Order: sequence, then structure tokens, then C-alpha cells
Amino acid sequence: QCLLSGSWRSDTGCRMVVSVLGKDGRFSGSYLPGPATGSSEILTSPLEGSQQDVGLVLQPTFSFTVRWRLRAQMTAFLGQCYVGANGEETLHALWLLREAADSPTEDWKATR
Repeated sequence: QCLLSGSWRSDTGCRMVVSVLGKDGRFSGSYLPGPATGSSEILTSPLEGSQQDVGLVLQPTFSFTVRWRLRAQMTAFLGQCYVGANGEETLHALWLLREAADSPTEDWKATR
């Protein structure tokens, strides 16, 4: 069974800590970018999300957003939690980063 509560580390050194996982699948926690981000000032940022009911699916999908503290940016993550043959849990996710655009004509370059 795959539960998101706890601490997770990405291949690039980012760290996600899910501190609260409610019975309804909602969760909150914090996200710390890794050294691969190239940021000189690295701060932990809050995250909020939800996980599919593990009673329905053993390898649930999830989504969460991170509101970055020092920038006018947010990142949305969408993925699935997998349980390997050895019982190890692994998260696979895609992300979109959105920064504030100065005008509608600048909108095209605001999402990565």
C-alpha cells in the first residue's frame, strides 16, 4: 500500500515532506529544492495536495502544488505512487512551473 506521509527525495536532491495526510486523502507539508535548481537562496516552501483513495487503488495517483516563498511562482505536480516487488514505494511525477507574467502578451513564456 502506498501512502505519501513521510519524507521523499528526488533524483536531483529535492526533498518533500508530507506531514499531514487526512482520511480524505488531502495532505500538506513542505518542499525543499535541491542543488540542481541553481538557486543561491534555497528556502523550504509549503505544499498542499491530495492522493487517490488507497482503498480503491493500491498504487494511487496524487497531485500537489508548491507555492514558492521568494518568487512569484507556483509548481503543480501530478503523478503516481508505485510499490515494487520488494515493497519499496516510488513516486513518478510530472510538473509544470508557472511564474507571474507582466502582461497577456508575455503569457506564452510564463509556464515551463
